[in-house]
Amino acid sequence: MKTRHYWMELIEKTWRERSVIWLAGVRRVGKTCLCRSLSDVDYFDCELPRVRRELADPEAFLRGSRGKRVVLDEIHRLANPAELLKIAADHFPQIRVLATGSSTLGASAKFKDTLTGRKRDLRLTPMTVSDLDDFGRPDQRHRLLRGGLPPFFLADELPEKDFQEWMDAYWAKDIQELFRLERRSSFQKFFELLMAQSGGIFEATRFATPCEVSRQTITNYLAVLEATFVVHVLRPFSTRRATEIVAAPKVYGFDSGFVCYHRGWHSLRSDDLGPLWEHFVLNEIQARLPGQPVLYWRDKSLHEVDFVLQRRGAAPLAIECKWSADGFDPTNLLAFRHQYPQGRNFVVCNDVERISRRQHRNIEVEFVNLPQLVDRLTEGAKRL
Repeated sequence: MKTRHYWMELIEKTWRERSVIWLAGVRRVGKTCLCRSLSDVDYFDCELPRVRRELADPEAFLRGSRGKRVVLDEIHRLANPAELLKIAADHFPQIRVLATGSSTLGASAKFKDTLTGRKRDLRLTPMTVSDLDDFGRPDQRHRLLRGGLPPFFLADELPEKDFQEWMDAYWAKDIQELFRLERRSSFQKFFELLMAQSGGIFEATRFATPCEVSRQTITNYLAVLEATFVVHVLRPFSTRRATEIVAAPKVYGFDSGFVCYHRGWHSLRSDDLGPLWEHFVLNEIQARLPGQPVLYWRDKSLHEVDFVLQRRGAAPLAIECKWSADGFDPTNLLAFRHQYPQGRNFVVCNDVERISRRQHRNIEVEFVNLPQLVDRLTEGAKRL
């Protein structure tokens, strides 16, 4: 069993702040393996009937808990999972509880309302840079092609059938449990098109005809995919200037492996690396800065900055993603800083070893690799 050190340390840190943790994430991202790798925990698989019987009386279960650290895996299989977690938070704060379950449960209004202020949410993302080291294969090209779901990443051969099996399980066990959507073929077609066009500007009307549904249905589909972490919707950064894109979002698939699969890529050309690298950088930011909104910027002259981070009381931070530092063109950053002169500028590249700085007209640009970017961003977050 692989040890994902960053995530284990994050759980321990979060337990010191809250007694109840809700660990979310898409299926097969590694939640169960992560839970089993924690030390000194009592592990309960709620898919087992005998475990559900044991948890039928939450108060009695918690009072008789053999340990002070409890993992409740697949908690959505319980009749009333929110009740158990509420009782644990309110009446047994000395017990540390880690609960995992279907991402649709986390999207449930009842679940959120009942546990407001009582739990801390963590989202396990596909594999990060530190995970690659933990898995003993720090090969970023392999990560971009296979994606960051551990079983897919570790498979001896490209697991093409597993991608469709994942989609089948997602529809049957996630979507139908909460959202009860109809027209599976339309929903799956929309999912496939989003993955193939991942990272592009989203316009609902472009999907309505090929999916044979209305524009409003497409908008609803997108909301479902976002609520279950299967896509990431980036809103535009703007101050509503006439020259800026102010409404159209960009949509990224949750995992580069699914993007490659739906684009029909069995190997990667040099031109493929840049867009996939952008996905990997986004995944890293979301893992290391949970809860931090990630935006993008674009003007009507088609200048675009990949990611913009806006922190309260601070100037906007701009991030450009380039597989190779030689591929950087300062035009987009210069256009952005013409509108917003203050703020740091990063170009994150795969082939950078040492941080370097370059001056482009009146702006300074820092060239960093992905771990160095994470260090800069987390240092900035701590200061705020």
